[in-house]
Amino acid sequence: MDEARAACCWLCGRSLGRRVEWHHPLPKSRGGRDVVPLHPICHRTIHAVATNAELVRVYRDADRLRAHPAMTRFLDWIADKPPDFHAPTRRRH
Repeated sequence: MDEARAACCWLCGRSLGRRVEWHHPLPKSRGGRDVVPLHPICHRTIHAVATNAELVRVYRDADRLRAHPAMTRFLDWIADKPPDFHAPTRRRH
């Protein structure tokens, strides 16, 4: 992936910070090879909100994932945080 494409988080669109994690929109366990750059907190939130099975069936597309109610709340909350912001991520129950 070229540096220009990796300048923003695939999920929230904010500039990336010092730490970048790579996410498989189609989970690697389901044959996914492509990766997208994410903030660590965004990556953890994706996996707290959706299972791999849900990512395969419904949420491979970033726009559909962003439309999930829990993700929408997260994205509204994280929007004004600095790129290297970190906070504990709650898992769904």
